[in-house]
Amino acid sequence: MTEETTESAVTSVGASAGSVAAAGLSGASAAAGPLITERPAEIGSDLVTVRMPADGAYLSVLRTATAGLAARLDFTLDDIEDLRIAVDEACAMLLSQAIPGSSLECSFSLRPDDMTITVAVPSLNPRPPSGDTFAWTVLSALAGTVESQVGPGDRLAIVMRKSRPNSGSV
Repeated sequence: MTEETTESAVTSVGASAGSVAAAGLSGASAAAGPLITERPAEIGSDLVTVRMPADGAYLSVLRTATAGLAARLDFTLDDIEDLRIAVDEACAMLLSQAIPGSSLECSFSLRPDDMTITVAVPSLNPRPPSGDTFAWTVLSALAGTVESQVGPGDRLAIVMRKSRPNSGSV
């Protein structure tokens, strides 16, 4: 892995949502344009964003980041593994529509009781994944709440939200 590839693979880690909002980024990196946000960043949450080439060879980085962040929130081992698989499945759905040579961006919004993961790619002709497929059913079972979005600049995203067991949330 070259130094240039390493720099593009990890954009930012550990930025607080308050500092991201204050910078006017609201969940997006300035270089990549606006990232689809499912809800405003909240005070007391952390936002971690990883940007890497839209290539399946790099998905192990996201699986590892997902597991580490879920463990930080005290998710069970089974839930951590479910989230790792869900992120992998969401990326697989999106990579088939990604513009060749583009970047995949994954944002993790961490709150005390839940994690929201947004995976997004630029697409020439974005088509949200169908909600009635087996793959979508599996993704929903693994990740909790799941939705797809098409945003500005033809960015296609899948947003997943999983609550910690016994947290009282959905």
